[in-house]
Formats: sequence, structure tokens, C-alpha cells
Amino acid sequence: MFIVLDGGDGAGKSSQLQMLIERLEASGREVVTCRDPGGTEVGESVREILLHRHHIEICPMSETLLYMASRAQLVESVIRPALEAGKTVISDRFLLANVVYQGHGRGLDVDKLWEIGSVATRGLEPDLTIVFDVPPETAADRISGEPDRMEQQGDEFHARVRAGFIAEADRQPDRIVVIDASPSIAEVHEAAWKEVEKRLIV
Repeated sequence: MFIVLDGGDGAGKSSQLQMLIERLEASGREVVTCRDPGGTEVGESVREILLHRHHIEICPMSETLLYMASRAQLVESVIRPALEAGKTVISDRFLLANVVYQGHGRGLDVDKLWEIGSVATRGLEPDLTIVFDVPPETAADRISGEPDRMEQQGDEFHARVRAGFIAEADRQPDRIVVIDASPSIAEVHEAAWKEVEKRLIV
């Protein structure tokens, strides 16, 4: 099973990721985790450029293709081999994030991004993507440390991103589920686990 956790910056993905790993392992499943961009030597180098080299100017399409290159390597080196070995994979972000941030956020053609993404992943799609949703002001309060390139974008950008996640979930309700991440961590986890449990192969 291939699960992706996504959502706006500050939505609490990291905490939920760890709790899901522990719950899945307790149920006897071997879990492989990764992050997108990242997860491979190529991916981590690309991640550094995309998120932390603030002085480098990157146009939206270049930004998109860098994400796609990182993802292609991640799929071939980590995700596909793990799935073929019968393991459960949980990724911190995947193609949906690219579609939302560069499509809905930056104004690129959303359908084209899905097409490019399908080429980069050779058609691999998550069984379930959980989008953790919180109001922008709540998300901003949760972000600590120096913000990365995406976190530095303005309020209007993050409003478009949030709307984009919801719009894409409406388009693919069988694969993308939006969960209100405003309640306690434990409550959010239980809501996420219910969605995972529905799709687990016993």
C-alpha cells in the first residue's frame, strides 16, 4: 500500500506521519518512509536547491521539473522496490503537492502537471493521499524556525494552495481525502487512521 500525507505548510504532517508509522508497524506491516522532494542522493540535492537556496531565481516551470526529477528518482530507487517487496510506503508529499503548489499556487496548467507527473512516476499513483487542512493563520502559528522558499510565499499564495488541495480532492474523492487538522493531534490521527484502515489489505 502506498500512502501520501500532504497539506499546507504547518498542517502537522510530521507528527501524523510518525503516529501512522507506529500504528502500521504495530499491526505487523513493514513500513518504508520517504519525503518528496528528497529521499535519495539526487532528491536531497534537488531539495536543497528548491527549498533553501533562496538566492537562486527559479521560474515556475523549472521549479516544477526539478520536483519531477527528484520524484522520478524516488519512485525508481525507493518507492517501487518497496511496494514490489510487499512493504507499505508512506511519503511526506508526492505529485499532488506539485500540482497544487505550482499549478493552483503558481498558475501553471493543472492538467498538464498531472500528465508530466504521470511520465515522471511511470504511472505510479498513491492508494491514498491524506490532506491535512488548517486555516492559514493556524498554519502560520505552527511553523517554527527559518521558513523555506515555499513557506516564505505570501498569504494569497497559501490561500490558493489551500483551495487547490480541496479542489483536487473534490476531483478525486476516491484517492484524496481532506481531514480537518485543527483538533488535537490524537483526534486528527484517529481520523487519518480510519481512512487508512478502510484501504488496508488484510
